[in-house]
Amino acid sequence: MKVREMTKARFINIGERCNVAGSRKFLRLIKEKNYEEALSIARQQVEDGAQIIDINMDDAMLDASAEMEIFLNLLASEPEIARVPLMIDSSQWDVVLKGLKCVQGKSIVNSISLKEGEEKFLEYAQEIRLLGAAVVVMAFDEKGQADTFDRKIEICSRAYRLLTEQVHFPPQDVIFDPNILTIATGIEEHNNYAVDFIRATKWIKENLPFAKVSGGISNLSFAFRGNSVVREAMHSVFLYHAIKNGLDMGIVNAGLLQVYEEIPADLLRVVEDAVLNRHKDAADALISFAQKMQNTELKKETSTLAWRKELLENRLEYSLMHGVGDFLEEDLSEALKKYPTAIEIIEKPLMNSMNQVGKLFGEGKMFLPQVVKTARTMKKAVAFLQPIIEQQRQNSQTKVGKVLVATVKGDVHDIGKNIVSVVLACNNFDVIDLGVMVDSETIVEKAISENVDVVCLSGLITPSLEEMCNVARLMEKKSLKTPLVVGGATTSKIHTAVKIAPCYSAPVIHVKDASQNCFAVVQLVNKNQEFINGIYEEYKTLQQTQQQPTLLSYEEAKQNRLN
Repeated sequence: MKVREMTKARFINIGERCNVAGSRKFLRLIKEKNYEEALSIARQQVEDGAQIIDINMDDAMLDASAEMEIFLNLLASEPEIARVPLMIDSSQWDVVLKGLKCVQGKSIVNSISLKEGEEKFLEYAQEIRLLGAAVVVMAFDEKGQADTFDRKIEICSRAYRLLTEQVHFPPQDVIFDPNILTIATGIEEHNNYAVDFIRATKWIKENLPFAKVSGGISNLSFAFRGNSVVREAMHSVFLYHAIKNGLDMGIVNAGLLQVYEEIPADLLRVVEDAVLNRHKDAADALISFAQKMQNTELKKETSTLAWRKELLENRLEYSLMHGVGDFLEEDLSEALKKYPTAIEIIEKPLMNSMNQVGKLFGEGKMFLPQVVKTARTMKKAVAFLQPIIEQQRQNSQTKVGKVLVATVKGDVHDIGKNIVSVVLACNNFDVIDLGVMVDSETIVEKAISENVDVVCLSGLITPSLEEMCNVARLMEKKSLKTPLVVGGATTSKIHTAVKIAPCYSAPVIHVKDASQNCFAVVQLVNKNQEFINGIYEEYKTLQQTQQQPTLLSYEEAKQNRLN
């Protein structure tokens, strides 16, 4: 049976393109108020086979509540689109409520979880039930995201009991999302993620009566961003096996589903081995296959060692780009003779190379497994230089300070935070790393008790942006004057200027990447007023560009009418 035939009979496609976080085009159209073209994206998804449309307006520079209301009202006037149910997708509860009160008929809330504890979970569920919607429940609790089979079924069974026994939520309106996580990342622990999801799906269907199962299909293949052939094959293979085990629906680009039987045999074999984790080398085999298909500009024959004849900086870049650690000590020893200090080697050639890796990854020209190899090689380089850095630090009279770093509440991502911590530590800063999922109270209390010079916040997901605002508000409430630095994939200079900086009277600085972070922290610790004033002036300009025009009252407008 073909995947498309199976989807018509047994699987519900949830269109994913009306999501400002997942579609740059849709985000641009909403920002430009080009709703007509934005509606065409929803219409195209229905034409391509989407049976539910996911709507998400969570962007830091949008009024998500207002945009959700406008777009849903416009959708209601489009019969071709309004004939399918809508999924109200937001991390902000007020946006969810606004959406639910706009839509007609049965809708779905995406999503709630036990992340904030049982009390909030039950409160949200009760309101959703009263408004007649179904609900997606994420396999996420107070401890974090479920990544194993045991954790998935533990959280889902707990949530099911709470919903059906305490809220009396109709079990047929409960849709579990046991977390489709990325496989073949180069990290061994991730190789069984797809299998664990499929097993959890089967268990839910057998043990939690009437409950449905859904998931974000594209998460599975994120490691191969930029290689659409491999990604589409992974999605079709995963769906083929997950649907057989009870998967009811999924967020997927319905127009890009491959036919299972038409996937080339060599590709099907390596993809199926990786998805089902059939042998210990399955992920590596898929990575190798994908690498053969990647952009030719990234292909170089290592065996010839021609790159060893390049300049020192080029050799170091090659080692990081390709995850080759065999010559690191040799090249770093040479670098120690060229650069005045070991820390300069990290800050200049190594960080320059890391920034290039980030750029290529963002362009889809490098895959996540390669980035993981790069990170490991970088770690090896830092480990080699660390004893020398420590020795030079003892002899240094450079002014240092104490810095607190944390990934904010609700966010489990730590790669960016960890890089910042390493770079700061290498620059003689005393770093207090609070880890991930850190609430604002803990951050502020620690900042006070440790008398830190700077607080650095990291976040990768959209809800992190509002949590950074919460930290800034609490720091203001406590009358702190400690500078605040923010960074992460979803952060931006304009969001910092317009949303975070007004919450706090002390300096608030946005940094784009880890290499810039250290410079900013040094300026703040040294109270470089010229640097701070320059930031303030830049932010003031950005704030002015975002100011809404003052509207006249109805009576005032009547007085100005043309005679």
